[in-house]
Amino acid sequence: MLAGAMMNADLTINSIMSYAKKVYGNVEIVSVTHDHDRFRYTYKEAFKRVDKLANALSKMGLKRSDRVATIAWNDHRHFELYYAISCSGFVCHTINPRLYSEQLEYILHHAEDKVIFVDKTLLPALEAVKHALPDLKAIVVLCDEQDLPASDLELIAYETLISDEPDSFEYPELDDQAASSLCYTSGTTGNPKGVLYSHRSTVLHSFSISMPNSMSIGNNEVIMPIVPMFHVNAWGLPYACPMSGAKLVFPGNKMADGKTLTNLINTENVTMSAGVPTVWLALLNYLKQSNETIASVKRFIVGGAACPLGLMKGFAEYGVEMQHAWGMTELSPLGTINVMKPELLKLDEQQLDKIRVKQGLPVYGVEMKIVDDEDNELPWDGEASGNLKVKGAWVCSSYFNQIESDAHDHDGWFSTGDVVTFDEHSYMTVTDRSKDVIKSGGEWISSIELENIASDHPSILEAAVIGIPDPKWTERPAIFAVKMENAEITEQELIASFEGKTAKWCIPQQVTFVNELPHTATGKLDKKELRKLYL
Repeated sequence: MLAGAMMNADLTINSIMSYAKKVYGNVEIVSVTHDHDRFRYTYKEAFKRVDKLANALSKMGLKRSDRVATIAWNDHRHFELYYAISCSGFVCHTINPRLYSEQLEYILHHAEDKVIFVDKTLLPALEAVKHALPDLKAIVVLCDEQDLPASDLELIAYETLISDEPDSFEYPELDDQAASSLCYTSGTTGNPKGVLYSHRSTVLHSFSISMPNSMSIGNNEVIMPIVPMFHVNAWGLPYACPMSGAKLVFPGNKMADGKTLTNLINTENVTMSAGVPTVWLALLNYLKQSNETIASVKRFIVGGAACPLGLMKGFAEYGVEMQHAWGMTELSPLGTINVMKPELLKLDEQQLDKIRVKQGLPVYGVEMKIVDDEDNELPWDGEASGNLKVKGAWVCSSYFNQIESDAHDHDGWFSTGDVVTFDEHSYMTVTDRSKDVIKSGGEWISSIELENIASDHPSILEAAVIGIPDPKWTERPAIFAVKMENAEITEQELIASFEGKTAKWCIPQQVTFVNELPHTATGKLDKKELRKLYL
């Protein structure tokens, strides 16, 4: 083999920080505070505070690769933690603040966290498990000294911790295969599992989402991550934006408040944001009620759950493109994104809509295939439906601390648990999670397809479909739906709306109207909880 004569440079998060400081140092970061004010500084100023935090971390007695936990919202201090922890050679462990106490206990001990940084509004979650906390070196509250809450726990104020530290730091030389961050899965099928990202996987994923045929992040963009920073690193946006020179706008803990988001979008000229459908539903409803506009926005990335066509059409009236994406914690998370191929633009609007609602094209760097239950590979013809397997540079190869999993096979493929099809143009459609497919009379019924049909009804705000036991058919689909405000619709009217939109044997016979549906902390429908409540 003739080796190439190119330099070898480690792809570390440190390199993103160094680049952004030098090239995009004057680009602004805006962060909403708890008192609804806005904190502003530049990348250059932000990374000076990162250096101060790195100095403080270096004095805590931490060893290389120790886990440092964060329980926090989307704000500037959380951004500083992302960089100071990982660039110092430690592992940034972002924790979902809405976990049950038992799950929080499990994760803290399984990760063996040594230090916890917590938002003052989320301290009660930590106090609820104070009897079971691991052996910690410190608990740091993300606030000023005067705002430090009273607590039985021994607490340090973040601003006090870093105030006297130098604003320069000599970071260690890191191998790009070193662990950088840790996120746990939602644990819908047992205890949550840890996904341990590397510096290299994080940088490569950041490259991928910045590409024009992906999220298209450049230095002319103003990006607002609504997806929580405790959920798969906010889909990689806190890394990709400094890498690309995009302005960052952090909404604080007001991530589902339509009024606050509209004001933030309009005053900061946000061009792109990313989040789950429930957030966009709330925003669209606010816009309709208030008669306000969001003229600066070009597109919203929507993932975490299927985006109904009605939601896409609703935002199209405001000049906003809804871009479907699909991913998982195990994929860092991006796997597919819906960008329209030029040759398809000649199709009529109805045909284009059928493509828009698909989860999109695979991104470069993630290889995909669909297989049947015997692991035979299936064609991409829009008809064959099978189990999705993936492999790639930012796909996890095993779970943290070697938890046994049947998701990884001997050939290095990861089984996602999704049942999908790929059409002849390579667009993927998720027909269901394998655990949510309804098995009725020997046939499979897609709960996602039925949810989309129900959600497209003008009187329905949101819908979930689960299988309920049936003595004849084993299972039948049942709809749980939330009505639009002041909407009048009967169970039979909703059932009738399915006629001609799906096979007759797929049409549900049971509808339950509810005031709200349960969601996970990341905004996904929580069907596990729904089954607990109603079955």
